[in-house]
Amino acid sequence: MIDFYYAPTPNGWKVAILLEELGLPYTTHLLKLAEGDQFKPEFLAISPNAKMPAIVDHDVEGDPVSVFESGAIMLYLAEKTGRFLPEGPLARKELLEWMFWQVGNQGPMAGQLSHFKNYAPEGQDYGFKRYLGEYERNLAVLERRLEDRDWILGDSYTIADMIAFPWVFIAKPLGSSLDDFPKVADWRRRIKERPAVQRAIDLYKDRQNRGQHTAQSNALLFNQGARHLKGAGN
Repeated sequence: MIDFYYAPTPNGWKVAILLEELGLPYTTHLLKLAEGDQFKPEFLAISPNAKMPAIVDHDVEGDPVSVFESGAIMLYLAEKTGRFLPEGPLARKELLEWMFWQVGNQGPMAGQLSHFKNYAPEGQDYGFKRYLGEYERNLAVLERRLEDRDWILGDSYTIADMIAFPWVFIAKPLGSSLDDFPKVADWRRRIKERPAVQRAIDLYKDRQNRGQHTAQSNALLFNQGARHLKGAGN
């Protein structure tokens, strides 16, 4: 029913978690990002930003529907199935706030931290310290939110939790710690124990970039510019 374009990273895990929680049938298309699969014309037709994840939904009337960007995909699938969404207009407002917080704050800051911690040339102390501070500021935002509730939106586990989990899941490899964030740590543990989440995290686990591709060894992956898109398909 769904073609899922994926690589085993926190952004890929977000949609994999939802697909597994929903139990929807899907076919995974592993993107070899270090080799430039994301710039192939057939993928750019699905994801104009040349980023995964992306999906193509064949269970629709008429032509298949493509969706790119993790937040948009998760909202699309949750609304399509009517699951993992809160009820009521105010709850919907809160859902959108926390989805936008993740894609506009937590995710980008964590991604930059990951770059300076794991892939940038040595000696980038300013970049690492800046994004570690931003990453931990977002942990504090989440800690405050969870002070009086089990889940981001209250009593129910929703796509707001799923989308925020992956970058918290890898706090230690990012050079951070959850010791000062006990509510976040407990929230992380409970999500990690869910069988659907475990299946998603394990999806193509053996193909993770564990340091073999860095900014110094792979300019295609880490030093992209307009030329990569302007020349795609030419």
